Amino acid sequence: MDTKARRRNDVEVGDEGEDLVLATLIANGDDLSPLVRHAFEMGRPEGLLRQLHYVVKKKEAEIEEMCKMHYEEFILAVDELRGVLVDAEELKSELQSDNFKLQQVGTTLIVKLDELLESYSVKKNVTEAIKMSKNSIQVLELCVKCNNHISEGQFYPALKTVDLLENSYMENIPAKALKKVIEKRIPAIKLHIEKKVCSQVNEWMVHIRSSCKFIGQTAIGHAASVRQRDEEMLEKKRKADEQNIPVAEDQAYTLDVVEVDEDSAMKFDLTPLYRACHIHSCMGILEQFHQYYYKNRLLQLNSDLEVSSAQPFVESYQTFLAQIAGYFIVEDRVLRTAGGLLLPDQVETMWETAVAKMTSVLDVQFSHMNSATHLLLVKDYVTLLGSTLRQYGYEIGPLLDVLDNSRDKYHLLLLDECRKQTVEVLGSDSYEQMVIKKDIDYENIVLAFSLQISDIMPAFPYVAPFSSMVPDVCHIVRSFIKGSVDYMSYGVRTGYFDVVRKYLDKFLIEVVNDTLLDTINSGSVTVSQAMQIAANITALERACDFFIRHAAQQCDVPVRSVEKNQASLTAKVLLNNTRGSAYIKLLRLVNTKIDEYMTLTESVNWTSEETKPNGNDYMNEVIFYLDSLMSTAQQILPLDAMYKVGTGALEHISNTIVAAFLSDSVKRFNANAVLSINNDLKMLENFADDRFYSATTGLDEIYKESFKSCLKEARQLINLLSSSQPENFMNPVIREKNYYALDYKKVATICDKFKDSPDGIFGSLSNKSTKQSAKKKSMDVLKKRLKDFN
Repeated sequence: MDTKARRRNDVEVGDEGEDLVLATLIANGDDLSPLVRHAFEMGRPEGLLRQLHYVVKKKEAEIEEMCKMHYEEFILAVDELRGVLVDAEELKSELQSDNFKLQQVGTTLIVKLDELLESYSVKKNVTEAIKMSKNSIQVLELCVKCNNHISEGQFYPALKTVDLLENSYMENIPAKALKKVIEKRIPAIKLHIEKKVCSQVNEWMVHIRSSCKFIGQTAIGHAASVRQRDEEMLEKKRKADEQNIPVAEDQAYTLDVVEVDEDSAMKFDLTPLYRACHIHSCMGILEQFHQYYYKNRLLQLNSDLEVSSAQPFVESYQTFLAQIAGYFIVEDRVLRTAGGLLLPDQVETMWETAVAKMTSVLDVQFSHMNSATHLLLVKDYVTLLGSTLRQYGYEIGPLLDVLDNSRDKYHLLLLDECRKQTVEVLGSDSYEQMVIKKDIDYENIVLAFSLQISDIMPAFPYVAPFSSMVPDVCHIVRSFIKGSVDYMSYGVRTGYFDVVRKYLDKFLIEVVNDTLLDTINSGSVTVSQAMQIAANITALERACDFFIRHAAQQCDVPVRSVEKNQASLTAKVLLNNTRGSAYIKLLRLVNTKIDEYMTLTESVNWTSEETKPNGNDYMNEVIFYLDSLMSTAQQILPLDAMYKVGTGALEHISNTIVAAFLSDSVKRFNANAVLSINNDLKMLENFADDRFYSATTGLDEIYKESFKSCLKEARQLINLLSSSQPENFMNPVIREKNYYALDYKKVATICDKFKDSPDGIFGSLSNKSTKQSAKKKSMDVLKKRLKDFN
């Protein structure tokens, strides 16, 4: 029992301590949740409940004790409350009466107040409605204004109105339906404006494309005018240089590069393009428009670069090239003034595309052309195109390269055309000396091509040493030089004189010289024609110096430098060789003609019983022909040529005389025949001396060997046959002095044929049965020695 009581006491003591703690916490208003959680976590909720009950009981005891201590005060307070209650009831009655009265008065006021509030609400709504209406009216006015701008094509004000609606009024539009409609229409309006602007740009592109041809033609025409003026200045300068006229400083001819004045040369309107750029910039889609413009203009360029096969290129090249020139003039203006609408790289790409196509077209068309004139016309227009576009900064090198690559084709065509003209000129020439009647004709025919022999103006009428072929050929050569220079000028080359000289040389060699050779070698040339051709070639050789000077002048190369460098033409050497061929042909024809007269085997009586003191008849005809031949040669041929003709003809006659003695048809001849031929030979020698020593020819002042020396073989043979001591021929000293032109084999053959009658000078040589005379012995001795020599 004691133990249990002790334990209970301990628990009570412990519980009492815990109750105090719990009571303190409750009194302080502290949170009891940690104690409750701890009790449950420790598995002792019963103890906590007991403690709470203990606290409650303890508090109740405290309250009861408190009430006992203040009982009297509480009774007094209750009494006072009762008194207050009575007063309250009275106050309540008064309040109810006052309230009733107040309610009676306030009901009217409340009605009025409700009416006032309702009026205020109406006013507020009306005010809001008016404000909303004003906003809506402003919005609708802007919409109307925007519509008017669009209908009038004023897209920029329309866009500004749309931006104003979108940025300043859209949030304040009270009507949701109106706001919804406007929100829906704004993108449509912008799209409509964009389409209209693009439509205007498309119309502008169509218009500017149709105008590009005129723009290009105008610019190229301006370049052609500048070139024409420069050429006129150069021509004046050339004439001044030719005449050695000093050029005053204020009259100096200069080649100033004149820039193309766009305002005066051409006018085209870019306003639609500028407007479109501005509007697209305002819409924030400028880059999109840039791509749109570049793409469509590139498509137009590709279309312009297509060459129509329905029309020959020589008829359409100007339109084709002018269209391209106008296109890039427009694009240059767009690049410089449209505020970045085109980039330099884009323009360069378009130009490279155009150049590639143009070079391809020109290569193909040049290869198909068969006329030098057509090729030159196209080349000239291409260079004008290049000159025009180069002023706008475009690189034209590839175009000039195409022209440079086609120069051989052009000159080949030019050679063919000039060859036809040359063949026609030579074929239609009468090969008669030209008769010039006026000094103006002399200047245009002779002086114009430096064909004069003397600087002294001749008396008129003047008989020129050449035929009409020479000035005609000179005109053709000069036109060839002009054609060559025209093609080479304004191209990729600057110093092209050497190239022009090369083609000039080629023309003179392959056309003029070869045509002359063909004419010479043809079988239809007569003696007079061959002589005239030789004289013509001499004149053409003299004209070669003029050709080279003229080419230098046309190429703006100082003639002094050409003369100083002794620039010459290979053709001049070949023409000299051709002239030699003409002389050979002439001598052949002369010899053939002489052979027609020199029919010695038929005309001479080789065993005549008497001698003809005046010679044979054929010799008169030969001398008459030679006289005519030499007279003509003296008029048209130079002295060296005339000398060659004379010596050649006389040598041929000499050879013909010797050949007659050697001919198989002459079986024997006697002294009379020898004397007759000796008389013929004397007549010929007299003619030769007269011609050679004539004061009009002056041959004796130049040449040592006379015409007579050309007859030496025939003369020495006749002298030998007429000699009283023919055996002296075997004496080396005598032979070297008197018979050096004779061949001992020919002499042996001829001596075997020399027979004579007993009464003749060498009659004993042909009759062995008679007594041999001294002369016959000498001839026999000669024959024997000749046989021994063989």
